[in-house]
Amino acid sequence: MRKLGRTSDHRKAMLRAMVTFLLENGKIETTVTRAKEVKSEAEKMITLGKNTDLHSKRQVFAYITKEEVSKKLFDEIAPKYADRKGGYTRIVKVGPRRGDAAEMAIIELV
Repeated sequence: MRKLGRTSDHRKAMLRAMVTFLLENGKIETTVTRAKEVKSEAEKMITLGKNTDLHSKRQVFAYITKEEVSKKLFDEIAPKYADRKGGYTRIVKVGPRRGDAAEMAIIELV
């Protein structure tokens, strides 16, 4: 787990928000290190979404910040990956950021 220069509660909140946004919109642009962290969390959420029992639903609803995104995960996103055993996201590097030359990447659902 990377620290990303933040306290643990701030880091957790940021990752939850980014995973929610990724599942809502299909792709986000961020730094490479953040993208790698978001990838692992998003893959866990999609894997939980493939299982439709109550426990999985409660875990997903506890992590994802918007209820309609959680519903979208169970109704649209997870069934799309039903035959896949992982690797639901892709990270594409897009070069340095203009302001501080941080390496940027786009993370998207495959």
